[in-house]
Amino acid sequence: MTPPTHLPAGAGAERSGAVLSRLQLLVTRKLDGLLQGDYAGLLPGPGSEAGESREYRPGDDVRRMDWPVTARTTMPHVRRTVADRELETWLAVDLSASLDFGTGQWLKRDVVVAAAAALTHLTVRGGNRIGAVVGTGAPVPARTGRWRGAPPATGPGTLLRLPARAGRKEAQGLLRAIAGAEIQPGRSDLGALVDMLNRPPRRRGVAVVISDFLAPPQQWGRPIRKLRVRHDVLAIEVVDPRELELPDVGVLPVVDPETGELHEVQTADPRLRRRYADAAAAQRAAIAAELRAAGAAHLRLRTDRDWLLDMVRFVAAQRHARTRGTTR
Repeated sequence: MTPPTHLPAGAGAERSGAVLSRLQLLVTRKLDGLLQGDYAGLLPGPGSEAGESREYRPGDDVRRMDWPVTARTTMPHVRRTVADRELETWLAVDLSASLDFGTGQWLKRDVVVAAAAALTHLTVRGGNRIGAVVGTGAPVPARTGRWRGAPPATGPGTLLRLPARAGRKEAQGLLRAIAGAEIQPGRSDLGALVDMLNRPPRRRGVAVVISDFLAPPQQWGRPIRKLRVRHDVLAIEVVDPRELELPDVGVLPVVDPETGELHEVQTADPRLRRRYADAAAAQRAAIAAELRAAGAAHLRLRTDRDWLLDMVRFVAAQRHARTRGTTR
């Protein structure tokens, strides 16, 4: 349940399209400035190209032992590998009705588009391909479409596949398609959306799921586990502060954006606010536990925080952990 935003039909799509150019400029300026150096991917994998050697540390893969250097130095060494340059990244973008809400600096939908823009920028600047599957509303059979140029038409319950392509011009078309997708009443089947990344099977790459993950974990947990078998998986959870706690503002009308059901809540009751906060914390803990069990990296972005700074910190932490050999 969320406080009603009273957005007319299509207003969310228009708003996202209006801020897309500003987001892209923000991403280009700040992301390049804060993440200097060679492109190594958002979730840099072990790769297959041989690199330099370093001394062996407990926990290193013994299959990467560099025996010639070990014999020459009498100290065990392992061979580093360089991440493959031609990487394919796929986004699963959940644009259910619950994303058309926000009480911070952004709507949750805007943060979804912003995260997609940042990931697209990180991918294409390395010369790699990026594609996406987008869900809006209740699920219907999947279809494919061309997205170069104008955004493809979407309808109630559309699950749309945007083919993976390289190049900035193609990436711009992909982002316009995501920003222009019109949110419909109902909830996309997040499990079915993630499963679209499993079919057809692709070579190892990066898969990113962007959602508020409000669907029951048993719906999407198994598909993410299946996806993790073959790919590095990043789950980006988009959260609004009013989903975590209620303000003390007296009688507050709240509406379920997926069903239109309206209720009035007396927020002056401290016990109600406490129960709400406890239930919200338990829900978010269950989401985090399911993602952890699936082996996915987890990044939480909030509508009331600097989402770009949070992304930069996440990327830097991932790279630092990879360097120290402490990640999964």
